[in-house]
Amino acid sequence: MDTLLGSRDLYSSRPLTRGEIGCFLSHCYMWKEVVNRELEKMLVIEDNVCFEHQFKRKLMKLMGDIQQAQLDWELIYIGWKRMQVQEPEKAVPNVTILVEADYSYWMLGYAVSFQGAQKLIRAAPFSKMLPVDEFLPVMYNKHPAEHVGSRDLKTFSAEPLLVYPSHCTGQTHSWKSHQQGKIHSDAQKKDALPSQSPLNAPSSRGEQ
Repeated sequence: MDTLLGSRDLYSSRPLTRGEIGCFLSHCYMWKEVVNRELEKMLVIEDNVCFEHQFKRKLMKLMGDIQQAQLDWELIYIGWKRMQVQEPEKAVPNVTILVEADYSYWMLGYAVSFQGAQKLIRAAPFSKMLPVDEFLPVMYNKHPAEHVGSRDLKTFSAEPLLVYPSHCTGQTHSWKSHQQGKIHSDAQKKDALPSQSPLNAPSSRGEQ
């Protein structure tokens, strides 16, 4: 940890906070878990979120539609902060509540596939340490920094979103994804994932 405390944001050159480093490491740990355990997919959700009404039903419908459309995906946001507001995201054919991901902040929740986790780990994230919600747009080539090279992480987003921050910046005890957040996951082995259940929702959260 001491060696990482000197890390600086790749673009602003400011030192990363302990919270940003800890958040980055937590997400990296999840990606490594997917690869090491050969999981087909994993759902990662920050702990301070609000769930959309009938979250589980909507998530299962989304993943079922994606499976039926045979969409080649590697990461799907279910909660984020949209930063590009000039134009709407491009709709995905045959999946009515999915769009192509654009530049965003926050890591409220996302599904990552085995191939996506492999790609994230192979990018050697520790050699280019920056807030994790900046790292992902770099990986799917939507970061606005001009000198960022092309990346090909196949990334999409639920639209409308399925999770939201429990506190917004400016409120008392405001929530920030890079300062707080233990990560909860729901994962299944490749050979143990029922065909009728494309992605199980987190068992620790009830329907809302």
